[in-house]
Amino acid sequence: MPIDLPDEMKSAFETCLADGAPVLFATASRDGMPDIAFKGSAMVFDKENVAFWERALGQTYANLKENPGVCVLYRNAATRVAWKMFGQAEVLTEGPVRQEVMDRTIPLELDRDPERKGAAIMIRIDRVLQLGKVIMER
Repeated sequence: MPIDLPDEMKSAFETCLADGAPVLFATASRDGMPDIAFKGSAMVFDKENVAFWERALGQTYANLKENPGVCVLYRNAATRVAWKMFGQAEVLTEGPVRQEVMDRTIPLELDRDPERKGAAIMIRIDRVLQLGKVIMER
């Protein structure tokens, strides 16, 4: 079961805010203190990666610099679709991949970072669960 995030996931992430189903990202500091945050810029970047534009540079950003482990939760109550993904994040503060994530970020989120000080967060997905069952795993 290799990681192969399908077009269904890509489409769901692309419309998550409009659908009232923003994606949640759970992180933890080096010492294990958890945090969870909605990220309206969440996207399925490619077949193995989820990304978002980290404009706040707050707790999520601090945690990911200390501990790259992430849990991503997509849930749309109206369609009764949910996925839980686990992976490892990379914080990108410069370079072409940062630029591509920024270019693909929805205007509503990018406009909240007018000086473009944010960072791209790229998450290599290692495991995906649906209805409590592993549907993809590295």
